[in-house]
Amino acid sequence: MARTTVDAQLTKIRKQVEALKAKEKALLSRANGKVISEIVALVKKHNVTVAELTAALDKSKATRKTKTPRAATKKSTDKRSAKVAPKYRNPQDATKTWTGRGKAPLWAQALKDAGTLDGALIAAE
Repeated sequence: MARTTVDAQLTKIRKQVEALKAKEKALLSRANGKVISEIVALVKKHNVTVAELTAALDKSKATRKTKTPRAATKKSTDKRSAKVAPKYRNPQDATKTWTGRGKAPLWAQALKDAGTLDGALIAAE
């Protein structure tokens, strides 16, 4: 029994891939042909002009580019992921703030331990 080489096996697989690609192209062509004939029938039935159809396609393309992914939109409206305004500000470094939620940063914990955390409250505006 003769063994085939790796090159021979790769050549055989590549031929099979090409044959499958050709079948895919033919199948899509048939499916698209049916859809196109349905579109043409609808265009004729409703007296839609080529200009109207082109304008609608252009509008569809522009809308598609500006849409945000659904997950991103959902995330921004999710209450759990909404930004919370800071409640405390570090007296030594005004750039450091804390919302009062979750684990306290070291500076806030030190103020808590000293009993002076209320002095770091940010005044409500």
